[in-house]
Amino acid sequence: METPTETMPVAPMILRGRIVTDHLVEVGGRGGDLVFRTPDAHRFADLLPLGDPGRLADLYSLSFEDILDYLEALGARLDMATNAHLREACRLSYLTAPTTPPIVDASYAALPAMFARGHVREMAEKTVGIRYLEGWVEEELDGLRLGVRCFGARTLHIIAGNSPMISALTIIRNAILRSDAIIKTPSNDPFTAPAIARTMIDLDPGHPITRHLAVAYWRGGDEAFEERLYQPHNVEKIMAWGGYASVKHVTRYIQPGLELVSLDPKRSASIIGGAAFASEAAMADAARRLATDIGAMNQVGCVNARVVYVQSGTDEEGVERLKRFGEATYRAMLDLPEAVSTRPKRYDRELKGEVDALRLSDDWYSVIGGTDEEGAIIVSHMPDPVDFATRLGDRTANLVPIDDIGEVTAAVDAYTQTVGVYPESLKAELLDVLPLYGAQRFVTLGHAVEATLASAQDGIEPVRRMGKWIINEIRA
Repeated sequence: METPTETMPVAPMILRGRIVTDHLVEVGGRGGDLVFRTPDAHRFADLLPLGDPGRLADLYSLSFEDILDYLEALGARLDMATNAHLREACRLSYLTAPTTPPIVDASYAALPAMFARGHVREMAEKTVGIRYLEGWVEEELDGLRLGVRCFGARTLHIIAGNSPMISALTIIRNAILRSDAIIKTPSNDPFTAPAIARTMIDLDPGHPITRHLAVAYWRGGDEAFEERLYQPHNVEKIMAWGGYASVKHVTRYIQPGLELVSLDPKRSASIIGGAAFASEAAMADAARRLATDIGAMNQVGCVNARVVYVQSGTDEEGVERLKRFGEATYRAMLDLPEAVSTRPKRYDRELKGEVDALRLSDDWYSVIGGTDEEGAIIVSHMPDPVDFATRLGDRTANLVPIDDIGEVTAAVDAYTQTVGVYPESLKAELLDVLPLYGAQRFVTLGHAVEATLASAQDGIEPVRRMGKWIINEIRA
């Protein structure tokens, strides 16, 4: 751990166009690799919220094209080659992020594309409808003229830190909705959001979008601070990403006038049909695809595959077939490009103990790899996942043999987000069944991490939920 000094990194607070670097307190980044300083949020608790909601009016002087102009110009400035704020944030994130430097670099390099005019327009159109953002949309309903418009809200965003792209996505969503945002940064990514916000100040410190963004770090669970801020006169909505404990904690503050939009903790799975064993080429293809869904971003995303149900058969021949498939998947995972996947930054000690213990139960499990903490494939010899399935991570997945695809319904629940499927034709048997059990997203195997930003997420439409939908009834 770094020794605190006057040169200790600072994660600044951003207050609506102003950079704050005083009243600093020391904070330990997650993982213990970095101590940084940041302004004491308690001293600024009354300055973080917008206060008067009427101050949102300046955002309504902007057309949607004006918003696109701003975001496009911002994206152009988020170039690592020219942006010193981002370069510093990226360097510091090597120490706090759950992923390794090549993956952090790739994530930062992807930021400008998120602000591309066409992408933002498509996001706004598909997730809300631009005409509802631009004015009142009238329609006839049982002889009644009804006007509908989506207004922005004063929103607190408690974001996750498994990717710097979450900070960018939050800022984009806030802008297209003409909302006011307070972003609470996580301890494993306290630098990205301030770096983007500082770039916004460089771009135009007086622009309404710049002036409707505040960024700060405080320790989650600081009830004295949260009781002051998490009030309906300060914020109207809380957008919360994160684990079970953090989301559960936020619910204590929800009351009339303060809505929670929760992107709950999720798990993902894969379902591979018997067609994967039709030929050596098919097995190799399925293994490469599965390796990508396991290893991309070093398995820190909720979209990553962890438990994989494979229609290999559960008899002795089927289990041997699954072992061969596991070996192919393991080799393919090790061959992934560094920008996609690497040896984990810090292999979970408890998980390693569980995996190593399975090596002593070779009648029930086969463990492929993992001796160098590079990740492992666990092959179950029976149609049940390992007892610690909910803790799988660090490029460690469990392959479970099944005889019939219908058996996978028992493995899907309200925590199931993404289901990767192979072959594509197998989806026809699953699309109208697994959502009844909780599945929220189906993808072609190998594409789990390539989530579109212009669609639903976690079984809800978060951007629509972030807005306030107002109606105007016009009667004769």
